[in-house]
Amino acid sequence: MTSASSPTPPRACFLPIGNELLSGRTEDANTPVLARALNARGLRLEEVRILPDIRARLVESIVTCRAAYDLVFTSGGIGPTHDDITAACVAEAFGVPLVRHEESFRKLEKLFADGTFHGDFNAARQRMAWLPEGATPIENSVSTAPGFALGNVYVMAGVPRIFRAMLDWLLPRLPSGTPLCSQAWHAFDVYEGDFAAPLTRLQQDFPTLDLGSYPFEPDATPRNERGVTLVAKGYDADAVEKAGAALRDLLSRGGRQVTKGEPGP
Repeated sequence: MTSASSPTPPRACFLPIGNELLSGRTEDANTPVLARALNARGLRLEEVRILPDIRARLVESIVTCRAAYDLVFTSGGIGPTHDDITAACVAEAFGVPLVRHEESFRKLEKLFADGTFHGDFNAARQRMAWLPEGATPIENSVSTAPGFALGNVYVMAGVPRIFRAMLDWLLPRLPSGTPLCSQAWHAFDVYEGDFAAPLTRLQQDFPTLDLGSYPFEPDATPRNERGVTLVAKGYDADAVEKAGAALRDLLSRGGRQVTKGEPGP
């Protein structure tokens, strides 16, 4: 894991793992955290694929995604229970065995021995120190049990506060590019259909940017009114500035009052 600058945004994929996500029992809180962090570092998150705790599905997705993307991130499935199979699946995808990472094992063993963690350092808990051969641990300042990196795959915990801690440690060690920048303008009492055609033409004028139209409902603003936000996003700051001005002009047609930024409560 070494930091390097890149002139074009490296492409990333995120694989949140767990039956609880697909059943609706648990809401995915990690995708927006990862997306914002990658945007700020100039990395482009292009796909999110939520996966069940099924070994064949995990292995196939890891093999496919690590070949298609510069960076692959996962969350979930690295705990002590029977359905925590991510480490084994990554090992299989890379064709390497799981091995005990001695430093991680000793750290966990000490925390249980000195009473920092309650319970026994049993076989299930020891599993959290078994990583694919050749993997580098991702530090975990919350509960010590590590995530890991192998090749271009970065494996982190599913618990949101542990995921954030691992991500904070990992980010400075990732490649970097030009940060994503954006401009937003919003207006009230306007509808997407009022400017769909000219917005399409503007997108053609700025092919390297993402131009978006986002309607908002009354509960999104103190004025309790509907409206639309137009947004320009991209990695070319000058182009974003020009596109933002064009979006402002488009939204202000007919004398509408236009405000910079997103509507807020």
